[in-house]
Order: sequence, then structure tokens, then C-alpha cells
Amino acid sequence: MAPMNVRECIVSAPGKAILHGEHAVVHGKVALAVSLNLRTYLWLKASAPGKVCINLPNIATFMSWELSDLKLLAPESCGERDESKLLDAELVRRLREFIGVTNGNLDTHSMATLAFLYIYLSLFGSGDLPSLTVTVWSELPTGAGLGSSAAFSVCLAAGLLSASGAISTPLRDFDNTARWCQEDMELINSWAFQGEKIIHGNPSGVDNAVGTWGGILRFLSGKIIPLSRVPLLRILLTNTKVPRSTKVLVARVKDKINKFPSIMTPVLDSVDAISCTCERILAEMTSQPITGEHYNALEELIDINQHHLNVMGVGHPTLDTLCRVTQARGLHSKLTGAGGGGCGITLLRPETDSSIVQSTIQDLKDCGFDCWETSIGGPGVQQHSPASVKGEILEIFSQY
Repeated sequence: MAPMNVRECIVSAPGKAILHGEHAVVHGKVALAVSLNLRTYLWLKASAPGKVCINLPNIATFMSWELSDLKLLAPESCGERDESKLLDAELVRRLREFIGVTNGNLDTHSMATLAFLYIYLSLFGSGDLPSLTVTVWSELPTGAGLGSSAAFSVCLAAGLLSASGAISTPLRDFDNTARWCQEDMELINSWAFQGEKIIHGNPSGVDNAVGTWGGILRFLSGKIIPLSRVPLLRILLTNTKVPRSTKVLVARVKDKINKFPSIMTPVLDSVDAISCTCERILAEMTSQPITGEHYNALEELIDINQHHLNVMGVGHPTLDTLCRVTQARGLHSKLTGAGGGGCGITLLRPETDSSIVQSTIQDLKDCGFDCWETSIGGPGVQQHSPASVKGEILEIFSQY
């Protein structure tokens, strides 16, 4: 067989934040997960014959393998492409041995490498493995609960499925960006979920769904439903850089519920109602002219939910500082995700002056936090023409 010709492509996927419903979702309540327009970009191109390379400059990881070595690891049957529901435990075991991580927990570098090799070998199988180089650059901080691993997995799935011919490349001449059809997106999502399983063990599937579909998703008892149309909202995203354990925080909330059921159950019901009310307001914002009243309501819901999260015991002094600093500028903030530190979001109104935004960012940086101006509700995974990619990202790609 002649070697496969790999078509060069650039894809990107967004991060994710929880708008409302964190912690309550564990107890069967509605949560709203939103795409975060800090994106992860992947560039796939043909490489020197006989080689497969992955470059992850964010985590200083640069790996290269001989195709002849990888061929020995490949599963017998290639591209049971719809059979992407169950993880091939035998292939995972062989790959762990191959990269030298047979003992328990993996660092970021090993997990990323494992996810890449797993999807690559599963899609191309033991047939003709293509020589290719994948370079990934992310605007997302890792380990901050912002879906950075899912954005990575979604990009890997989209790039490698395109290279294998399992999905079309939607970009036409003169397009800047393009999205796939529903069926292709479902395939991307299911392979991205495989990557997430390798990285997280037992993920909910929310992060990769947000990375694939973008916009806003309603999550309830394991069911994920994308909202049909959503407005794009400007936000500040702040990382307090205080490390936290999601497990410990989830257990803390559970203890409180067990200790004070009659007090905590109404709090969870109230958070559920906040998610549902917010969903209704967002739907209104896409079907009629957006007014100040819509933003007033969104701000009030943010404030109420933040108080509820403090009641649940997942606040933190740094998050109180975030709320206080932004409140002084007339802005409204809440934690997003596990809490106990981690990240917070601040809603920006369309009329919020850029001088206020810049001075707020500076105030937050002065507190020792990282802060970005970005948006929520933007597109999920997409293919790019080089012209539609920011200069600084192309510059990073050009080094590899």
C-alpha cells in the first residue's frame, strides 16, 4: 500500500465553565455548562516518513516515535469507528508499558501522550499508519477545572478523524472557519470521551460535550442537552490560583446535607431554580431584543448563587475578594466549578466601558490572581483556515 497522504488541518475547541448548578448537580439538580472562548488549537501535518510526533509546548512535551515500533502496539482491527463507547483496556495497558508508566497515577505529560497514542492507533489500526506531526497550543490554564483536557481530547479526535477520512473536512475555499455536521460531531464527541476516560478515569462527559458543541448545555442526572440558541456573553475569568480538591469539596457538601437535610435541601432546590430561570432568560435573549432588564436578572442570579455556594461551604477568602473587588466596580461575580479557590466568573454588560474592564483586571492581578477577558456561549470544535488563527498561535506552530 502507498503511504497515506495526510491533509494538513488546524482545529480548535473551547474550554468550559459552569454558569450555575455546580455541586447541586451531584444531587440530581440542573447545571448549566457553558463554552469558554479560551481555546485549544491543534495543527496536524504530514511529518518525516516513518515518524509520528506530538508537540505540546504548554507543558514542554515533545515526543517522537518510529512507526515500526507503534505498528507492534496497534490493535488487530482498525477503526471500529462507531465502537468508541468502551475503552480498549488491553491497548491502554500496552501503551502504558510502551511509554513507561505502568504504576497508577499519571502526570499531565503522560496522560496527554497516552490519549494521543490511543486515539491515533485506534483510528488507524494495524494497517497503514500515517506519518504525522501534531502540535497543540492552549490558551487555557491546566488543572483549573476549565476543561483543558477535554478541549485537548476534542481537538485530537477532530484532527485524527479528519486525517483518517472518517469525517469530512468541512472547510471550503475562502472560509475562515467551518463546523461539522451533527453526525460527524457525535463521532468527534465519542472519541473525545475516550480521551477523557484515559485522562480522568470516570468523567461525566460534560466537558467534552461542551468542547464539541459549544454554546450552553443543560446537564441533569447524566443527561446532556445542548440549548438550541444562546447569546454570547462577555465575562472576566479569574483564576485565584488556590489549589483545591474537588473530591474533598464534594464530600463537604454531602456531609452538610446529611447533617442538616431540612436546611440544605431547599438550598439545592433553589440552585436548581436558578439554573432553570437563567436558562429561560438566555432563551428570551435570543428571541427578542436584549434589554438592561435581562442583564439585571442575570446579575441577581449570579449574586444569589454565590451566596448559596458559600452556604454549602465551598467558598474561599480569595473568592470573597474577587466578589468584593468586582462589586466595587459595579460588577457581579461567582465561583465556577468546585470552589474552595479555583476560578470565578464576572459578567460584563455590553455597555461596560473598556476602561472599567481594564482597571478591574488590574485590581484582580494586584491581588495575585490571573485574569482574562473572554466570552461564554461561543462555538464548539471548528476547523480553521490559517488566516483565521491568531498571529501569536501561528507563530508558535511555525516553530515545529
